[in-house]
Amino acid sequence: MLSRSAERLYWLARYIERTENTAKLVSVHMNLLMDLPKSVEMGWQQLIRISGSEQKFLEANKLYSERNVVRFLLTDTSYAGSLFSSLTAARENIRTTRELLPDEAWEQVNEMYLYTKDHLDAISNRRSRVLFLNEILKGCQRFNGLLSGYMSHHHPYRFIRLGRNLERADMTSRILDLASLLLSESRSDEMRQYETILWMNILTALNALLMYRQHVRTRIEGDDVLNFLLLDTNLPRSIRCCLTEIADCINQLPNHDSLPDHIDELENYVQEIDTHQTTQIQLRGILDDLQNKLGELHQQIANNWFLKIATS
Repeated sequence: MLSRSAERLYWLARYIERTENTAKLVSVHMNLLMDLPKSVEMGWQQLIRISGSEQKFLEANKLYSERNVVRFLLTDTSYAGSLFSSLTAARENIRTTRELLPDEAWEQVNEMYLYTKDHLDAISNRRSRVLFLNEILKGCQRFNGLLSGYMSHHHPYRFIRLGRNLERADMTSRILDLASLLLSESRSDEMRQYETILWMNILTALNALLMYRQHVRTRIEGDDVLNFLLLDTNLPRSIRCCLTEIADCINQLPNHDSLPDHIDELENYVQEIDTHQTTQIQLRGILDDLQNKLGELHQQIANNWFLKIATS
């Protein structure tokens, strides 16, 4: 297949995954704020921190208010990581690779784009925002289901899996980076009282609450949650599982050169993380380093298979 087609499929998957992650983050954060008393120090600023877009946000906003943050993350066309920007980019990538994908996949992405474009004002109201986000989440899940069930699992599909799992691993690392703040000894006594609710919402954000209860324990403990989301080999959104998926795709693609060795190093790095033996500051440093390593992996993928280095 053509290099430019591979690149577009890779970014199509990343943008759809980014769309779903953004919708879920805002949705879960809304639920979290409703579960916690107002005195607990959890605000909308945390979502900007997860996205790593503080500088971009502050260029146009002075306050981390709900209205400003939600608008920035969902509909701001000047921010490339917003839900609408991600969906627009996904639509453009699938439009130019329609010959490689089932017709239903194009129709699904186009419908999501048009729905979002027609409901940009819905985010101002919490009730309508919930309905809007639920529709986007269902659309992303339908898209992934269509590809899994209708598309041959050959090289084009492998580039889609490659992009999806790299984006997913990056988002999981960012959510865990935020979660590591909960380990801080300086957090208030009131925050400690609601720690279980906070961890439950983190698991919910990654569709992992039920699997945690089935495979780890009924009681939710911070270190157990972190280890589960980092190291579980069967949970689709755990970092280790994402890396295994990436390695499988790379090994089945032609001309992968030294990429398997790099993936092995990255998997070993993750497996050596022991949340029970690290402080909150050390863990945040490890997660920041992991995000940098995932960025380096993207650059290697782009250099190896694409005509030019793609930017997100």
